Amino acid sequence: MSDNNGNGVLSASRRTEVNRLDRVVIRFAGDSGDGMQLTGDRFTSEAAAFGNDLATLPNFPAEIRAPQGTIPGVSSFQVHFADYDILTPGDRPDVLVAMNPAALKANIADVPRGGTVIVNTDEFTKRNLTKVGYTGDPLDDDALSAFEVHRVAMSTLTQGALADTGLGKKDAERCKNMFALGLLSWMYHRPTEGTERFLREKFAKRPEIAEANILAFRAGWNYGETTESFATTFEVAPAKLAPGTYRQITGNAALAYGLVAAGQRAGLPILLGTYPITPASDILHELSKHKNFGVLTFQAEDEIAGIGAALGASYGGALGVTSTSGPGVALKSETIGLGVMTELPLVVIDVQRGGPSTGLPTKTEQADLLQAMFGRNGESPVPVVAPATPADCFDIALEATRIAITYRTPVLLLSDGAIANGSEPWLIPDVEDLPDLRVEFAAEPNATDGSGEFWPYVRDPETLARAWAVPGTPGLQHRIGGLEKADGKGNISYDPDNHDRMVRLRQAKVDGITVPDIEVDDPPPAGAAGTSSGGQARVLALGWGSTYGPIGAACRRVRKQGMAIAQAHLRHLNPLPANLGDVLARYDTVVVPEMNLGQLAMLLRARYLVDIHSHTKVAGLPFKAEELQHVFTDIITNRTKEASR
Repeated sequence: MSDNNGNGVLSASRRTEVNRLDRVVIRFAGDSGDGMQLTGDRFTSEAAAFGNDLATLPNFPAEIRAPQGTIPGVSSFQVHFADYDILTPGDRPDVLVAMNPAALKANIADVPRGGTVIVNTDEFTKRNLTKVGYTGDPLDDDALSAFEVHRVAMSTLTQGALADTGLGKKDAERCKNMFALGLLSWMYHRPTEGTERFLREKFAKRPEIAEANILAFRAGWNYGETTESFATTFEVAPAKLAPGTYRQITGNAALAYGLVAAGQRAGLPILLGTYPITPASDILHELSKHKNFGVLTFQAEDEIAGIGAALGASYGGALGVTSTSGPGVALKSETIGLGVMTELPLVVIDVQRGGPSTGLPTKTEQADLLQAMFGRNGESPVPVVAPATPADCFDIALEATRIAITYRTPVLLLSDGAIANGSEPWLIPDVEDLPDLRVEFAAEPNATDGSGEFWPYVRDPETLARAWAVPGTPGLQHRIGGLEKADGKGNISYDPDNHDRMVRLRQAKVDGITVPDIEVDDPPPAGAAGTSSGGQARVLALGWGSTYGPIGAACRRVRKQGMAIAQAHLRHLNPLPANLGDVLARYDTVVVPEMNLGQLAMLLRARYLVDIHSHTKVAGLPFKAEELQHVFTDIITNRTKEASR
């Protein structure tokens, strides 16, 4: 083990019992200024470097600096890592690290009996306890008797480790999150080189701060190594994932990389015209780093200007992109309608959050589906796609671009807060395996009357997409705008029959978009005798967006109980897969969990005349696998009882 002056890899030497586990869920919780997001992210990076499969759930208040020591000001980061394929950040934390009484009170109800609770005792003062409603110290009574509690004076120990650095008490105490990270890294045999390298890079301009954080990190590791309080360490082996090169990635980062890849595969420059808004701002931050790939980012003065610049870029022959959340989509709706009328490619990213209005800006929800489908004046259809996981955001960005440039239409891409801020391992694809998105711009006049003119609304017979001509191309002068266009020629037209025809053509273009069939996962349940294939289920769990993980994890649990259940997931919401109607008809019951009040369920009922069992939640947090397991088992049990009558 390296000493505090070395830079080698820390390693355990004290004899401790090693408990080998297949999975662990850890939650770091403290004040919004305690660095819990950074701590959780670094632990996640260590787990990724070690080779575990993982999923994360950051949870933080909307305020930059929420009231200190209060429950509304608690920030937490949950990471679930395992030696096998996992689908969710976990329902309940096996380990809770609570940096103060507020963090303990806000999270202790989620910890299962027998779980581990590590508390920073320095913050358990009478004032802090009173602030969150504790009449006594829960560390001194029986309130935590159901848990394995470790009391650690993290603030004091951190200050002691940094006593010779010259830092003031306040600055030294800020490093206590790195002490906690070091302790947990020791407990779970995590790599340490990456964290030390990260800290030196992050604080390169302030090396004294970098070294202070590294000292605190090592002090936490050494505390675990030398104290008698922790008699057991834990190991979670690397996961057996498909061969390839992996990296940890968040949904927002994956969207940014997907857009960069899409621009390269299409041979188009990208302009992101946007306005910062939680939880979509990281897309702007990441894309701004990639000017060398022909990406131009424009932070406009408001949402309307941002999308206007993006649509203007598409008119000029680039790929226009705009990113926002639900309130921003409302402001952008008029320009989305302009994109529908002008029939220009445009990718509109909506990272959904709790609403309405400002709502819950740092929490997740998927209640913008109907807004994406119908939130514009007139008949203005747009394709709608949604990623299932953080890593899937890369592929969905390529798919949204394919649809936008192939069919000359705005595309709504519906991510959400859980996907955007959550992370998981991403198998980096080979560039050669990415779709070819090259565009053929109009190069010569196309008038059908032999006039030698260019008509902007002459359509491809297969896709119904109009010709895309770069302004300034000799002989292809044309005019587009928001007023209705004459079919073919593109002149302004108020003719009723022409308007009817153009409305139907725009709808037919979207309806005719090629999307893959929906696939159904319907394996036999555990212990099903004499079966080698699925197809037994009479209940289908259908989801979209970030419900993929909780639904999938719940279905696994239901099958382990010996019950049959099928699962399917929608990535294309408009148009829907061509085989969806047949799939729905195969099952007696279709249950659709959504983080809204049943928006997809309503669309499916109207479209397919199928009775949908809608299960909804709008708490600002993702579904837990446990709660959906109960929903599914109750439905299957009740259906079995009814069938036996």
